[in-house]
Amino acid sequence: METGSDDVVRFRERLGLPGIIDVHTHFMPEQVLRKVWAYFDAAGPLTGLEWPITYRYEEERRLDLLRAFGVTRFTAMLYPHKPGMARWLNGWAADFAARTPDCLHTATLFPEEGVDVYVKEAVEAGARVFKSHLQVGGYDANDPLLDAVWGLLAEAGIPVVMHCGSGPAPGKFTGPGPVGRLLARHPRLRLIVAHMGMPEYTEFLALAEAYPEVRLDTTMAFTDFSERLSPFPAAERGRLADLGDRILLGTDFPNIPYPYVHQLEALERLGLGEAWLRAVCHGNAAALFELPDA
Repeated sequence: METGSDDVVRFRERLGLPGIIDVHTHFMPEQVLRKVWAYFDAAGPLTGLEWPITYRYEEERRLDLLRAFGVTRFTAMLYPHKPGMARWLNGWAADFAARTPDCLHTATLFPEEGVDVYVKEAVEAGARVFKSHLQVGGYDANDPLLDAVWGLLAEAGIPVVMHCGSGPAPGKFTGPGPVGRLLARHPRLRLIVAHMGMPEYTEFLALAEAYPEVRLDTTMAFTDFSERLSPFPAAERGRLADLGDRILLGTDFPNIPYPYVHQLEALERLGLGEAWLRAVCHGNAAALFELPDA
């Protein structure tokens, strides 16, 4: 299939972007990624619908594609679904970041004995961003085992990309309620709500208004695929503009059922202006991660 890299480059050049920063891309051990793809292929219970993987390529080609798009910084979002897995994933991610300098060193966690130890180790090893997946992990962000971890990450100013919305299917601990309780205890936590909090867009936008360190990533939001399932409320478009400095581009590359450029076009057709687009696609993340081109 066509990769669409020329379309992404034209988008970037039209906006005068020095590059694109994507805070929600997936790189993980090959055997884990294959299982994730198999889950999508089987229309697993959390999706229940056809979900073709557009960029089903080996790792080096996926990296080449992001660079061809002009993505200058990206992440290696990975997550455990059971105890005893996170520390191993963090070891893999540290090695991946060491051999991939344009990847923001990513780490993950799970509520288990020793989580405070390996999270501290990851921070000391240079982790720049953490991934928490409440839906796949099936855990409560307010689990007492995680309390010291959230405090550590808040103190260190390290962002946490959290899948906490109830899309594509609700989990026992998803939704704005548990996240609101977490933020009440850790108001300085730099939480990035994945997928704009889909489908609870309104409630998660309200949390961002209430807590200055809360941000949202655009992953799959506003695309034709997601608009059919969980349309973004037109009445909330003004809040997107008002929170323009705290919306970050995320895409879910490579696990998306459409070309990469479609996420960018979906943001553009919101009609919030070029300055808003430049901030979302580059400036906001550059400032958050204190990158040289901020």
